[in-house]
Amino acid sequence: MTDFSTIYKLSLVALWCFIHASSCSSCPLLECWFVQEKKGRGGGLAGATTQEKTLLHIRKDEHDDSAESSRAPSDINPDRIYIITDPAEALCHRSFNPPRGSIKKPQCEVNPFLPQPCSLAWVQSLTEKAFSPVYLQADWFSASFTGVDEQRGVATITRAPSGTKQQSVILSLTSRTMSAQARLGEPVTLDCSFWADPLSPLSEMGFAVEWRYQFRGDGRLVLAYDGKTDRLAETVEEGATLDFEAVHQRGNASLTLLETKVRHSGTYICSVYLPYLLAQIAMELEVVEPPSLSIHPSPLPLAVPGQVLNIQCEASGFVPLPVDLSWEFKGADGKTRSLEPASMSGHRQAWDGTFSQSTRLQLDTSKLDLGRGGELTCVAVHRGGTRRASVTLSVIGFSSPSIEDSMAMVGVALVLYGLIKFASWTFTSSGSDEAAKSDKDK
Repeated sequence: MTDFSTIYKLSLVALWCFIHASSCSSCPLLECWFVQEKKGRGGGLAGATTQEKTLLHIRKDEHDDSAESSRAPSDINPDRIYIITDPAEALCHRSFNPPRGSIKKPQCEVNPFLPQPCSLAWVQSLTEKAFSPVYLQADWFSASFTGVDEQRGVATITRAPSGTKQQSVILSLTSRTMSAQARLGEPVTLDCSFWADPLSPLSEMGFAVEWRYQFRGDGRLVLAYDGKTDRLAETVEEGATLDFEAVHQRGNASLTLLETKVRHSGTYICSVYLPYLLAQIAMELEVVEPPSLSIHPSPLPLAVPGQVLNIQCEASGFVPLPVDLSWEFKGADGKTRSLEPASMSGHRQAWDGTFSQSTRLQLDTSKLDLGRGGELTCVAVHRGGTRRASVTLSVIGFSSPSIEDSMAMVGVALVLYGLIKFASWTFTSSGSDEAAKSDKDK
């Protein structure tokens, strides 16, 4: 009994260790690109850039020295090997640490960063008072990371004491919606949360949040919030909101669009400011709405062999382009086949930004084996899904009767024959009775 109890306890300990190890997976070793402008180039135009391979050892706390004992690849400059301490563990997510041998790898880029004050109205309050620049006298870097699932992204601002390669994350942004889709008229939330190092003197001086929109060179301010003074900028887009309580309590700066419109498709940039620091993360929103289909005329008129019917299918209210329209016919035998050819119109754009397009089918009943008719279907294939609209086609007066018609005619003939025989028997029986009665009277 004692041995059984000991085995039971050891099993529980082993199970706890397994669960603990699974939930607390090690932070990744990331190969990135270190990108910076070439030195010695002046002038107003942006200079050419150089990129080098860099290796980032991610750890959760400063006491983890496992990175220092690992060997570096031979193709990476030792000066480009950094140890990054990330207490928030944003970079320790499994999307940045794929299984060994995986083809897909996380993407990342590191750039030098220069802390500086910002002149935007909703950020100026963060640097109103003079601040000792001693803390800023260090090596600063900005980095962007995209997970293997391409849905999680992280942006960081890190600080390293001058001349060292051990960086600490001071500000990080995380998004779980790097690419999002939404239906017209429905609410959508673009995820963005931030973490600031509570030990940094910059985190005590307030923060600001900004959301901007960009699409094909056009940009606008969607929302801006000064967290220090608790003020919202005047240029607020209608229907765009933040949960201000969540911003202060959990760093949740997610943007919610209450009613999605076509003009909301594009790139959204979430920016979080600390005094002298800025971290940004960009995400894509695509508004996708499948088409509504209508067939004209509906219902279809009765068709006779040799008649040509002009039938039109209209796809409307869809976004984005393109849409693929086709026709199908399902006969009485249950088999479905495509009908070609059909003409297509050009697309038209409505006032709300949605598109419409139509296809016209000339249905020649003399050339197509349509039998007695069936179901005619217009099919629209779109990114938002496949849509169908159907009408019933009836063909009358065609020459070759079907099996069902032949059986019906045989049935009618049998009924008529029965009626005739019954009438004949009734008449004959009545005549015989009258003749017998006449003979009896005589």
